[in-house]
Amino acid sequence: VLPASSKMPPKQPLRRQSVSVGRGTRKRDEDSGTEVAEGADEWAQSKATVRPPDQLELTDVELKEEFTRILTANNPHAPQNIVRYSFKEGTYKLIGFVDQLAVHFSQVGNLIPKDSDEGRRQRYRDNLVTVSYQGSEESAKLVISEAEVVEEEDEPKEAEAGSQTDVPAAEAAEKAAEELMTPKQPKERKLTNKFNFSERASQTFNNPLRWEIYDAYVEELEKQEKTKEKEKAKTPVAKKMGKMAMRKMTSMESQSDDITKVTQAAKIVERMVNQNTYDDVAQDFKYYEDAADEYRDQEGTLLPLWKFQNDKAKRLAVTALCWNPKYNDLFAVGHGSYDFMKQSRGMLLLYSMKNPSFPEYIFSSESGIMCLDMHVDHPYLVVVGHYDGNVAIYNLKKPHSQPSFRSSAKSGKHTDPVWQVKWQKDDMDNNLNFFSVSSDGRIVSWTLVKSELVHTDVIKLKVEGSTTESLEGLQLHTVGCGTAFDFHKEIDYMFLVGTEEGKIYKCSKSYSSQFLDTYDAHNMAVDAVSWNPYHTKVFMSCSSDWTVKIWDHTIKTPMFIYDLNSAVGDVAWAPYSSTVFAAVTTNGKTHVFDLSINKYEAICNQPVVAKKKNKITHVQFNPIHPIIIVGDDRGHVTCLKLSPNLRKMPKEKKGQEVQKGPAVEIAKLDKLLNLVREVKTKI
Repeated sequence: VLPASSKMPPKQPLRRQSVSVGRGTRKRDEDSGTEVAEGADEWAQSKATVRPPDQLELTDVELKEEFTRILTANNPHAPQNIVRYSFKEGTYKLIGFVDQLAVHFSQVGNLIPKDSDEGRRQRYRDNLVTVSYQGSEESAKLVISEAEVVEEEDEPKEAEAGSQTDVPAAEAAEKAAEELMTPKQPKERKLTNKFNFSERASQTFNNPLRWEIYDAYVEELEKQEKTKEKEKAKTPVAKKMGKMAMRKMTSMESQSDDITKVTQAAKIVERMVNQNTYDDVAQDFKYYEDAADEYRDQEGTLLPLWKFQNDKAKRLAVTALCWNPKYNDLFAVGHGSYDFMKQSRGMLLLYSMKNPSFPEYIFSSESGIMCLDMHVDHPYLVVVGHYDGNVAIYNLKKPHSQPSFRSSAKSGKHTDPVWQVKWQKDDMDNNLNFFSVSSDGRIVSWTLVKSELVHTDVIKLKVEGSTTESLEGLQLHTVGCGTAFDFHKEIDYMFLVGTEEGKIYKCSKSYSSQFLDTYDAHNMAVDAVSWNPYHTKVFMSCSSDWTVKIWDHTIKTPMFIYDLNSAVGDVAWAPYSSTVFAAVTTNGKTHVFDLSINKYEAICNQPVVAKKKNKITHVQFNPIHPIIIVGDDRGHVTCLKLSPNLRKMPKEKKGQEVQKGPAVEIAKLDKLLNLVREVKTKI
């Protein structure tokens, strides 16, 4: 058996304990073994302080040191470097004041303050209900007491009368008492819907009477007359002061944030959004080259890029296309109709490739626009020809709906549709000058003199061999209907005119009575004629007889003839090569030729419209980028990129530099023409 001392655990130091006895609490001092009453001074007793293990040991000086903490209303988490765009100064500005309020909890309650209007209304309504209820109870007590008195008086009479009683009177009294006992419920008011509630009276609109309108006009006229009289009565000094005040007002208005100042920023943002939207198209335009051209011997393709259309011009055909000579991304589109039975309005739209979704400029006209041209030296001036025979000049610097200058019946407008207009060099007095051709047989030179269009008839087209004599011996001439013309790039006075009869006339500005030469070009109307941009002797024509012909103006027979199996709407020479041209047909196809590669057929023959019914009307090459734009009769303009095979340049030979320039292009086309000339001389 182990000793007792070994079994007992070691004594641990005793601590102060509190012993609860009944309601009172007594404390025991473990050291002395005596109990201390609750009322005794507890602080006189010794207490052992319990410190946490990680508490720092500080000296008295450190403990007495004071640290100042200032509470402020600033939010420490509020950002300090917020910037916002200032439309007034056109830069980003740092915001000086930042909202320091931080909401930690918010809840929408349904309690109403007693002092508010709604609280007073509700208390008044409750008081009315309680008063009516108390009044009904008192009146019910009165009626009951009166009924009891009546019954006591009637009892002896009933005893005398035996068992006969007045039952209906008693029942009526009981019903009246019950009705009075039951409190009257207040009528329920239907709450109005405060979100979409409106009184019926506010939904009716009464037009003012006619004499009220007349009185308003009279008052306005009287005010205007009074102001005029006040201005007359003013002294010169007062007028000067008024002018100064007006200047201050205008300067203040100019300093304010006007909406017009945001237009430039909005246009940039719109272009940025469009560039993000059509990013894949922009990448294709800039960098994509069709790798499959390496495996095709001589053929190329057209890659569709952007499609330009506007809802306002949905039912109007594209009647004219023209690139801006200064801004290579901007082009003008004329809208009208080639169907003389469906003539309506016209539109002039200017698109930029930077924003394919919406036009940069929009102009509308009462008559359809059939042709247009942009000035080389003044790229903001656009001349258009209308179906009603008028010509007009639009100024892009003044984007109003009306043209800046317009012809009229007095100023010698055409009597038939104007099919083509072309800017020319300024005259001797530096006045702006352009030419127009119409179905009425007149070729007119228009000069802008002192903000007025002055016309001069250059030549009147006559069909040769159609002169007849009348009974009186007068000679009658059949008028030739001009449809297209083009001016020589070097010989300033020479130009070509195509007619509805299929003939092409070589004319001079100096001779108005006769032609320099006549070409029996086509069997149907000539739709377009165009001089080669490099070779001074070569021009091209197309017609509705399905053919495209290339001519040397010194020879009356065509050098090349191409049948495209459909009416040809337009042709255009490429600006980078003398042997490349494009033609569009009414079956929705675009044909690209390169005579240096293939003299017999197109190296690209591709449909470019969504539906077969759509007819392509016009085509134009971009002067810088390897793209073309084509327009159809539904008002759509499609931009297409030429594949590498359609714009082949001379290959580099070892040890030799590649020769470039107009001389090389002229020699390249001359080589082809000489081959044809040799064949013709042999025949």
